[in-house]
Amino acid sequence: MKLVEVGTVAFDAIETPFGKTDKIIGGAATYIGLAASFFIEKSGLISVIGEDFPSEYIDSLKKKGIDTTGLEVIPGGKSFFWSGKYHDNMNSRDTLITELNVLEHFDPKVPEVYQGCEFLMLGNLSPQVQGKVLDQLTTRPKLVALDTMNFWMDIAMEDLKAVIKRIDLLIINDEEARQLSGEYSLNQAAQKIMELGPKNLIIKKGEHGALVYHEDGLFSAPAVVLDTVKDPTGAGDTFAGGFGLLSE
Repeated sequence: MKLVEVGTVAFDAIETPFGKTDKIIGGAATYIGLAASFFIEKSGLISVIGEDFPSEYIDSLKKKGIDTTGLEVIPGGKSFFWSGKYHDNMNSRDTLITELNVLEHFDPKVPEVYQGCEFLMLGNLSPQVQGKVLDQLTTRPKLVALDTMNFWMDIAMEDLKAVIKRIDLLIINDEEARQLSGEYSLNQAAQKIMELGPKNLIIKKGEHGALVYHEDGLFSAPAVVLDTVKDPTGAGDTFAGGFGLLSE
């Protein structure tokens, strides 16, 4: 297995200046896996869903080459649900509802077929779960990348810092970088974050591109300029899903 993605397979409800949805399919691992499917034939998925998750969507993931051996289904359980509202600039958002549901007691199991993977993408998920996946790997992947968000910084900062020590690449946005570091300047924030352990750091800046920090310096990457952005949900996960594979 070249890539294993760990994260949520979930329901989202989104509101932007352009419209509003009820529950739709989302989740970090969903976006990561679908993005990666454009570059590799097969990847492995580690996540948990409830019995309420439509089977046809699981089938659609399989058709994209996403192996679901590591996807646990909890009988009678409810899948993770997140609701958010984006501001006019579409670079920032407010979390309205977070229902962990089956994710609250998720104890991940790494299938034997996933051992020896080259790339591990720890998507936005509880840092305790991210750490448990690392604990089960018999061979360290070529690259271990991690994404997180302000929700976990608010409720599990020390656990998050502990798992950050064990990775190669951290991918977060500018708001999250400032919260994690306590610094407003992104350069100063990056310095403090890299002192936590990762040798590489990507700070996403929405329509302004991304900053890539590494041991030898800094690289600034512009974003593709679009006429209209109606819903940026999953953009960061999609970015992460292809980054490691393209940079190999």
